[in-house]
Amino acid sequence: MSITETEHGTIERELYIAASPEIVFEVISQPEHIQEWWADEVTLSEVTPGAVGELAFSDGTDPRAFVEPFVVVAADPPRHFAFRWIAEGQEPAAGNSLLVTFDLEPTGAGTTLKMSESGFREKGWEAAVLEQAYAEHCQGWDANLPRIAPAAERAAAAR
Repeated sequence: MSITETEHGTIERELYIAASPEIVFEVISQPEHIQEWWADEVTLSEVTPGAVGELAFSDGTDPRAFVEPFVVVAADPPRHFAFRWIAEGQEPAAGNSLLVTFDLEPTGAGTTLKMSESGFREKGWEAAVLEQAYAEHCQGWDANLPRIAPAAERAAAAR
């Protein structure tokens, strides 16, 4: 996995997945697959711009200890998927939330997935909160993104 970070601005990661862009898009956008590699519970009725969903994360005792609404910003299967989240009680929108984008490029027999998360500075957090949130998100993506590859392999095998 390739790692790029800017000074508390944007997190960027890149990885190769031995599955087609169609399979990888499904794994990064469909609730049942997102639950395999990231959130403990995901709701999303459709993968279309404007669709609202929910990501729930467990704290080890409560399976819904942390619940974040998210809004699909872009969906261009099998090339691009983007959503906004972390809006502190508001509907996620530009200026009040973080933007996560996934770009998929066919590479040989597989897919290069490029992920970015931006909007940290725009949140208006004080410096200590910004630094902590940025570090936590870096750790989270580093732990969870590599789990996309085996999820994609399982999805491909199930076809």
